[in-house]
Amino acid sequence: MTLEQRLARLEALEAIRQLKHRYLNACDLKDVEAIRACFAEGEVAIDYGPVGTFRDRDSFVALYQSLACNERVIDLHHGANPEVELVAEDEARARWALYYFNLDAETGATRQLGGFYQDRYRCIDGAWKIVETVFRGHSLVESVGSN
Repeated sequence: MTLEQRLARLEALEAIRQLKHRYLNACDLKDVEAIRACFAEGEVAIDYGPVGTFRDRDSFVALYQSLACNERVIDLHHGANPEVELVAEDEARARWALYYFNLDAETGATRQLGGFYQDRYRCIDGAWKIVETVFRGHSLVESVGSN
């Protein structure tokens, strides 16, 4: 592998890590346009288990907006332990651990969730995008609020 190829590989891996972090931060900030921009246009595969399965980014963003975009919902998404693999110059896959904390600011109810994302990415017009994401939880702790 040449120095240029190694550098391109490292740049791609970093761009994918930045993309996933941008997505998780956008979810916490309720920035629906930033969330939408993380996914490829057209057909994608989003499978978030009980939350739903989506074939395009707009239907997912619409559900996200209806569930999370209000003042009472406070979310914290922490992605860690990335295992990112380039499978071609413009395609990659990754596994990410997720710790998710949710607070209902009105009732005080909380939810903590742990699990894993399995993602596929494609570099489209020079920018990495999510083309497939599957999340499966493995632990859930909920507490009832005081109200």
